[in-house]
Amino acid sequence: QVQLVESGGGLVQAGGSLRLSCAASGSIFSASAMGWYSQAPGKQRELVAVITTSGNTDYGDSVKGRFTISRDNAKNTVYLQMNSLKPEDTAVYYCNAYNGDDPSEDYWGQGTQVTVSQ
Repeated sequence: QVQLVESGGGLVQAGGSLRLSCAASGSIFSASAMGWYSQAPGKQRELVAVITTSGNTDYGDSVKGRFTISRDNAKNTVYLQMNSLKPEDTAVYYCNAYNGDDPSEDYWGQGTQVTVSQ
């Protein structure tokens, strides 16, 4: 059974930083692109950042230059370094694992709350 467990969320002032972690159990990690998505109240879930199995990355326009995604394959963990946080970054952040070779392997974590105050 695949599980994704996020951690690192919390309350931070604008301009501050947080580092989110997502630990994956099971054998999916090495075969999966890993992504972070955010969902603010009343809004759709949207892509924050994604990293492929080969280390290629892509970011949502609103976070480019401020957030960095990375993965540690030895630890089955993906990270999201969030710098220069803004109040509009406030959302629940979800970790996703997706195996493009088998679309049925698409898993989500439970989410972690990030709140950025003025």
